[in-house]
Amino acid sequence: MRVPDIGDFKNVAVIELLVKPGDTVALEQSLFTVESDKASMEIPSPAAGVLKELKVKIGDTVNIGDLVAILEGVASAAAPVAAAPAAAVAPAPAIAAAAPVVATATATVAAPAHQPGSATLGLPHASPSVRKFARELGVPLDEVKGTGPKGRITQDDIQSFTKQVMSGAAQTKAQAAKAPAPAAGGSGVGLDLLPWPKVDFAKFGPVERKDLSRIKKISGANLHRNWVVIPHVTNHDDADITDLEAFRVQFNKENEKSGVKVTMLAFMIKAAVAALKKFPEFNSSLDGDQLVMKNYFHIGFAADTPNGLVVPVIKDADQKGIVQISKEMGELAAKAREGKLAPADMQGGCFSISSLGGIGGRYFTPIINAPEVAIMGVCKSSIEPKWDGKQFAPRLMLPLSLSWDHRVIDGAAAARFNVYFASLLADFRRIVM
Repeated sequence: MRVPDIGDFKNVAVIELLVKPGDTVALEQSLFTVESDKASMEIPSPAAGVLKELKVKIGDTVNIGDLVAILEGVASAAAPVAAAPAAAVAPAPAIAAAAPVVATATATVAAPAHQPGSATLGLPHASPSVRKFARELGVPLDEVKGTGPKGRITQDDIQSFTKQVMSGAAQTKAQAAKAPAPAAGGSGVGLDLLPWPKVDFAKFGPVERKDLSRIKKISGANLHRNWVVIPHVTNHDDADITDLEAFRVQFNKENEKSGVKVTMLAFMIKAAVAALKKFPEFNSSLDGDQLVMKNYFHIGFAADTPNGLVVPVIKDADQKGIVQISKEMGELAAKAREGKLAPADMQGGCFSISSLGGIGGRYFTPIINAPEVAIMGVCKSSIEPKWDGKQFAPRLMLPLSLSWDHRVIDGAAAARFNVYFASLLADFRRIVM
């Protein structure tokens, strides 16, 4: 096995070993992780077999074409090393390259970056060798524009796509390097703030130091930037989800053999789409003195992982039903926990939902996921007495916290959005009206 062509990246460091000699590995199973100054990625096995020898160790640097492992019991060898493309690569669109607020810009290429559960409308036009090359790099062929005859996807197209994604990760990492270190609380540069206090904590008692995870380092810088730059305002409201929750529980009970569990978050994603259609300024991004109005509906959701929060994105949520959205959410959340999310899985979001429902709490102030202009936070629902005009009745109420960018949205629009969102959850039949 040799290092595949991952673009113009040289002397990348091996930072993690995921297997050891003697292990049985599957096709495209991650063997080790490399990291450059721009991004990190997992290198997958080109075939199934037994790992006879791993020729790298933590701290080594590798380049395209280097021999890194020997597999036994396989019929095929590693894919040939491809030459770097001669044509210059166009920069990725600014919005597509922007990293989510709480998502890592780390590029994971152990598995194809696809849209889980989505219907295939036809295989992309590409040769078997190009398809294999795309699998090795985790490139979703349905997101690559072919430049060959009749739109055929070429190897250069795969490399160009990879470089665009890596460029987006590099831009985010560069911004993180320039930003004040989140662990130190920020230096206050440009804000005319007092310097962050330097304290010898060991004077007061025993201490230990622990490095932040890569996800928290990157997301921390993004969170700091977004909170400082975006004028946040948060509206709080409650949604009566009594009837919707009863329907959800009944539906899951009747369809428990399907293997897909419908969650309340899936209904909220559909409600978000309907609200974005009714209030299109919420489905926009600032670009200088202009608003970019989006005609697509990609909804991000915060997923908790052992290393921190990430935000996978459900693409084209307006074209998918509740069951399909629930299925995709489960698959993306599983990839997130395993560290297998590719950059394409976390890009292109229009609106995000951060749910603390499984933990508790009442309200909070979610930080906007730039370049989006709003984010919905939800907490744990609870039974409360509500007056129905004749008597108090127990109702299941869901707390909502909508943060919005005051440069784009005014208070009246935000209040209407929140009220409309809550009304959809109270009576989901409004979705079809």
